[in-house]
Amino acid sequence: MGLFDIIKDNFTKAEFNVSPQKKLKTLSAEFENAFGVELVFYKGKQIADGGLTLKQLNDKTTKDIDTRAVEGLKIKGSMKVGDAEKLFDAHFGVTVQIKKDGKLVPNEITIGEAARGEF
Repeated sequence: MGLFDIIKDNFTKAEFNVSPQKKLKTLSAEFENAFGVELVFYKGKQIADGGLTLKQLNDKTTKDIDTRAVEGLKIKGSMKVGDAEKLFDAHFGVTVQIKKDGKLVPNEITIGEAARGEF
């Protein structure tokens, strides 16, 4: 990763907002539009129905999902994939995975690196 890529990752789509009232498929599409990687929500060990909202997912899982969480998450392209996934768990109590071209992205690379396929 070059210096230009590091600088670009810090400023490209520097903020990503998550609203508990949005459908999971909408959140996933917005995340992919912002970062060029897929965001997949899980209900237990199964992929959650994209037609659900975070609030509705709370009713379908044994894990408590905090739909009153902070108004948004700040996610940057320079953030490690594993750290971004942990933010969703910490703020909303929901499990997510980041994928690129249908493959799980390693937790130790940045979102920007994942978007460029550098793994």
